[in-house]
Amino acid sequence: MSKNLDIINHHESVVRSYVRNFPTVFTKAKKHKMWDENGKEYIDFFSGAGALNYGHNDDTMKQKLVDYIMSDGITHSLDMASTAKAEFLQKFDDVILQPRNLDYKVMFPGPTGTNTVESALKLARKVTGRTDIISFTGGFHGMTIGSLSVTGNSMKRQGAGIPLQNTVTMAYDNYVDHDTVVYLERFLEDNGSGVAIPAAMIVETVQGEGGINAARFDWLKQIEEICRRWGILLIVDDVQAGIGRTGTFFSFEAAGIKPDIICLSKSLSGYGLPLAVTLIKPELDIFKPGEHNGTFRGNNHAFITAAAALDYWKDDSFEKEIHEKSEIIYNFLEKIVEDYPELEGEVRGRGFMVGIASRVDGLSEKVAARCFELGLIMETAGPNDEVFKLFPPLNIPKDELQKGLDIIGESVKGLVKDPVAN
Repeated sequence: MSKNLDIINHHESVVRSYVRNFPTVFTKAKKHKMWDENGKEYIDFFSGAGALNYGHNDDTMKQKLVDYIMSDGITHSLDMASTAKAEFLQKFDDVILQPRNLDYKVMFPGPTGTNTVESALKLARKVTGRTDIISFTGGFHGMTIGSLSVTGNSMKRQGAGIPLQNTVTMAYDNYVDHDTVVYLERFLEDNGSGVAIPAAMIVETVQGEGGINAARFDWLKQIEEICRRWGILLIVDDVQAGIGRTGTFFSFEAAGIKPDIICLSKSLSGYGLPLAVTLIKPELDIFKPGEHNGTFRGNNHAFITAAAALDYWKDDSFEKEIHEKSEIIYNFLEKIVEDYPELEGEVRGRGFMVGIASRVDGLSEKVAARCFELGLIMETAGPNDEVFKLFPPLNIPKDELQKGLDIIGESVKGLVKDPVAN
């Protein structure tokens, strides 16, 4: 075993996770590829769990960041004003919000996804004066207490060590055979249901950790209509599904909805640097100064790369490219399911946020492990890790995308055709 891996395994807490699935020491990354200390090359279909939608070390972002650092640009400033912040805010409004006819105030809650979710839950409760939040089966929203309270995964919830309260879980789209929207509204209407009118509903349009479950656009529209009818705020957690991962900058665009609050992080910085924002409809922007804050909510280096990343969205060419490659991925997965019925597989997801759920216990984990052996980094998702999950960078060239897909095909073929040897 590698000396560096020995050091990590000896000193780092047992809570470490991804190093167990990818047991090597990485030394270099560029675009859609990573290399380990032995010089082995890997195609990256993981993309930092969605934090690297534009791949590793984008040349333009890197150069702008280096120039900023070399000019002694502000690194840390809490929420003081900086040129980097102002430039990001203006460009985000010009390139993203205005063309989509969206009007939001931008809050910097802290550097990570769970920070934006926590701020959204707090604000919803403050605005409405209510305490409860409705979340959905399969949802994942972060690892701090408020975010865990609206997360479905029982193993992660148990890590809180205390009761997680003031939340109600309802059935996500297609969780059961009947119409889950009718079921949800019945709970709100019935004074005997035990469910109080909540401050907000929080939803992912495509559930990442929950198993790549994609809600129908009509279902999302109905959820919005219920929220409007009952005076409930709608929070869309776009931390993983946003920034182009499902085909459009915001994952909810095709559904035609306009959430009250939007949570963004992961690929927002474009470079893997920590950055999160909470987008708030102007009339809901009622926090007192400093009522929600944090030391690292003003990451100027991330502002620099995030502003550069927005160049991808100045016209519709990048979005069209995502859709073209999405079709290649989806067609490939459909063929895998058709060619290998032994998988007992189902294609799930949307855009570049897709995977195959296998009903064969442990098979998806074996597929991911075999892919790693063959030079492809890919993870699993779902409550039982039953989905092998494809998250390539959005700008991966088509020929390199195909190479990664071929590795998946080879891995699946080997496992289902010779299960005893595996």
